[in-house]
Amino acid sequence: MFEIRVICNPGDTDRITAALADTFTTGTVRCLPSRHDDRARLYVAADHKSATTADTPESFRQDPETAYALAPSITSEISWTAYHSVGRPTGALLGREFWLRKAALLDRVALAEDEDQSADAVELATEAARRLIEFDRAGEEQYAGVPHGPDHPDTKAKPRGYVRQEYAAWQRHQ
Repeated sequence: MFEIRVICNPGDTDRITAALADTFTTGTVRCLPSRHDDRARLYVAADHKSATTADTPESFRQDPETAYALAPSITSEISWTAYHSVGRPTGALLGREFWLRKAALLDRVALAEDEDQSADAVELATEAARRLIEFDRAGEEQYAGVPHGPDHPDTKAKPRGYVRQEYAAWQRHQ
């Protein structure tokens, strides 16, 4: 395992992060402003890819079963999110883990719903995904951003795919 530091233009971060993920097995990408100019600093924990690596981040965006394979039961996640939101009606002081787990929970509920009843569940899951994306854009905590960061056009087009990508990356590091 090693860490890679890249200093680049902010508009290139998604492309560079994706290229690093294609070449290495990467962990969470930390994106910070440069100390002296308008550039971005990327820090990525990486390791050499093995020939048998089948769990690429791109697959998590497409496959909810893979992204949520190690997730606790829906009932357990409901209890966890309820417990952590007590006394915080506006969501004040809730960290990224809360917003990620809540978005993943609502995504899983929407996936499990009957097609006839899923409109509300899909809407709630999409809104929770957008809340996570807003949180990640604010840069308060780290996000994986592989293959797409919170500012990427695919993230805006498929916010629930972003949740699956981020949940799978988070779960791998638990």
